[in-house]
Amino acid sequence: MPRLETLGVHAGREDFGELGVHAPPLDLSTTYPVRDLAEGTTSFDALVGGAATAANPIYARLHNPTVARFENALAQLEGTTDAVAFGSGMAAMSACLLAAGQRGRHVLAVRPLYGTNDHLLNSGLLGIATRWVEPKDVAGAINADTALVIIETPANPTLDLIDIAAVVKAAGSVPVLVDSTFATPVLQQPAALGATLVLHSATKFLGGHGDVIAGVVACDAAWAAALRQVRAATGGLLHPLGAYLLHRGLQTLSLRVLKAQDNAQRLAKLLAAHPVVAKVCYPGLGTVANAHLVETQMHGPGSLMAFEMHGGHAAASAVMAAVRLATPAVSLGSVDTLIQHPAGLTHRVVDAATQAQHGITPGLLRLSVGIEHVDDLWADLRQALDAARLSAAA
Repeated sequence: MPRLETLGVHAGREDFGELGVHAPPLDLSTTYPVRDLAEGTTSFDALVGGAATAANPIYARLHNPTVARFENALAQLEGTTDAVAFGSGMAAMSACLLAAGQRGRHVLAVRPLYGTNDHLLNSGLLGIATRWVEPKDVAGAINADTALVIIETPANPTLDLIDIAAVVKAAGSVPVLVDSTFATPVLQQPAALGATLVLHSATKFLGGHGDVIAGVVACDAAWAAALRQVRAATGGLLHPLGAYLLHRGLQTLSLRVLKAQDNAQRLAKLLAAHPVVAKVCYPGLGTVANAHLVETQMHGPGSLMAFEMHGGHAAASAVMAAVRLATPAVSLGSVDTLIQHPAGLTHRVVDAATQAQHGITPGLLRLSVGIEHVDDLWADLRQALDAARLSAAA
């Protein structure tokens, strides 16, 4: 089996020799000619039923070859048989919940999660009842109607780690969904640890350039069929141009993730030593829950961190206003460095008591480190931190 760096470059390109191309073809067709009605009818039934391919694609909501190539590539990187792509990470999560709803209407979830996932699970919008638990309580919380266990590791935004294999064992026959967006396949492969569904907001590292919104779920063939049925029925498809950009992004995924991680490891230490920073939450510093998993479950601490400012909300706001190289914006995993305020932005839809319970405080900032020169990044962050200190003293 080729190594991950090689798969990132070559996966999903198996038919290029037959096609006589070197770069991925971009198929923008919304519909496909049906000259043989019997073949078309058979193909339609297969695709609506969740098949990965058919003799005729029929309609882009059912199948697109550019999207399929990206899915094939991502499945190889995650070590699963299949993957199913969607128009956003939230569309991917919604499809997982709808597909799981055929098994039961009860879900267990561990906080913290991405704020909108938390909101979706807590809202009951999809007819799912969610019970929030700690990892150690998963086994005791499962009942006959439990359809799914959901975790995110590293967690958003605190970077706490969860032992995937332990949760899978505790869940027994109940499928476990792992949101592995922060880690990517470069640093973590949940399916190898027993996870049934591996979800990515592909908008982030997989795309890597801030120009595509997408989600993808790596899984086995049975789950993929169920997810394709949901996608076909609800229209949560990924546009072919997005799939093209994501497939291209996989070629440099390892390079980007590892370079950003190198930068983050240095920046975390520098931030921790600055007098206006109260603490830095980063697996590489051992300052998050279960940091030891960096050495076993993961292949490195990654490039995301959160840091708490002395001075709370006012200080955090001052830093966001003062950065010049880093971009004060939501999202993560891009080639450029992004900084944002979870309590006021990505996790604003989570109630204040829950935020406080899980360390999402008014002074917490989340930093997604990019691939710029680390000295330039530190110069920018340092001047922003100094500006916050001066603002507080004024």
